[in-house]
Amino acid sequence: MSVQLRVDVRASLSLVGSVLKYLAVPLCLPLVVALYYGETVVPFVATIALTVAVGVGLERLHRDPDLRAREGFLMVALTWLTVALIGAVPYLIEAHGLPPLIAATHPGSTLANPENALFEAMSGFTTTGATVLGDISFESHTRSVMLWRQLTQWLGGMGIVVLAVAILPELSVGGAQLMDAEAPGPGIEKLTPRIAETARALWGAYLGLTLLEILLLYSLSVAGIDDGMTLYNAVAHGLTTMPTGGFSPEARSIEAFSAAAQWIIIPFMIAAGTNFALFWHVLSGDSTRLFRDAEFKFYLGVLGTFTALLAGVLFTGGFAATAPAGGTYDAVYLDGVSAAIAGQAEPAIRHALFQAAAIVTTTGYASMDFNAWGPAGKGILLFGIFVGGSAGSTGGAVKIVRWYVILKAVRRELFTTAHPEAVRPVRLGGNPIDERALRGIYAFTSLYLALFVLAAVLFFLDAHRVGLSVTVLEVVSVSATAIGNVGPAFGQFGPMGGYLSLSEPSKLLFVFLMWIGRLEILPVLVLLMPEYWQR
Repeated sequence: MSVQLRVDVRASLSLVGSVLKYLAVPLCLPLVVALYYGETVVPFVATIALTVAVGVGLERLHRDPDLRAREGFLMVALTWLTVALIGAVPYLIEAHGLPPLIAATHPGSTLANPENALFEAMSGFTTTGATVLGDISFESHTRSVMLWRQLTQWLGGMGIVVLAVAILPELSVGGAQLMDAEAPGPGIEKLTPRIAETARALWGAYLGLTLLEILLLYSLSVAGIDDGMTLYNAVAHGLTTMPTGGFSPEARSIEAFSAAAQWIIIPFMIAAGTNFALFWHVLSGDSTRLFRDAEFKFYLGVLGTFTALLAGVLFTGGFAATAPAGGTYDAVYLDGVSAAIAGQAEPAIRHALFQAAAIVTTTGYASMDFNAWGPAGKGILLFGIFVGGSAGSTGGAVKIVRWYVILKAVRRELFTTAHPEAVRPVRLGGNPIDERALRGIYAFTSLYLALFVLAAVLFFLDAHRVGLSVTVLEVVSVSATAIGNVGPAFGQFGPMGGYLSLSEPSKLLFVFLMWIGRLEILPVLVLLMPEYWQR
């Protein structure tokens, strides 16, 4: 007996095509950069042709697709997987386009391997910031390809489907379902009567903050404060701060720039971890909404607590006793940072606030190699990997609002244990939370932690199989940063290291984790249930 599918796959694929063909538009930006610097345009011309051809071909599978909840889940999951596959093409073409004698030893040839190119593309679009580049420099990669690497994060930050809802009329009907499936957090606030207008408002705030950061960063170079913050670098870091991405064209991340640049980036990382709906309310005249929001106040409290703890550790000289053999820093570096930070208030506060914001919001930047920190500092950062930004922000991980609700639920349980007759709903900002929504938060957090543990075990077993030496801290942090879309972990996978040493199965495992982590697990895992497909 044949089984009838309850999902219109052709309709979902058609909508994927509608989104995919417009990926050719942002590909024009690195194409222009390639022309400006006299670099090859082949990676982008070929990718533009491919994305248009595949997009139009998929779009023609269904003339008038009907967007229901099930088709929405499939469309969102496939869109993110497809754009990552397409996004890997410029890397592959650049790597294979090198002269054969150079490609054999050239660092850029690491992206000639399809799994490496896919890893870098998925890390970009999901704003994870983990990298398999053997060498992050313009000697190894063209400026245009490196800009494409930055741009993938900016596109993925607010959400590719959210952008599509904002500009494509065919997605405006049923757009709320798509935004709920893609947008990070328990739900997205409808700001205007029409969901397309809400999507445009969110992207408008996102674009405005990005341009403001670029302007401020470039002003440092114009004023002679930081010559390294060229227009290219200002654009590159503006494109990766607001999406909480963390990719940098500099191998030493933000450590390569001045203290002034680090102070400018800090508030933008904090803004990126804030619910963007709050910015819309502020711009609409409700300036008090920001500080009346319970989640935002809790978010600032968490950042303040992490910063105070880390500042105390750094100020009192909480660095590693010795530099590890084969690590990402040496004794000279350790002595230098210890002398520059221990007992010095400004650098201790700056690095503490920068790193707290970078980890909690899942941006993944580094103002220094935090592998050089002692156990106390690393322990605080490891805990911060699981926190995440606000709902409706571009941050990943579990999310501040879920932890806030869980803490309030625990408090309620303690109260009702002492007062069994009491009826006390869990409230968020004075409003009671539906018990079904509360169960959903429990389920998501439990599933998130379970997948994190499973991935850590699988990674450890695979590392043992291939003879890759890893510590427990490395295993735990790599698994947590992959599913949380954080990026840098500890040890060889730290902010100044990379993921190139992973085996192919481990890379594909983390590609999967980054994908489902960005979509908050359920929209992907629900596709694996037989009940989803059958009538």
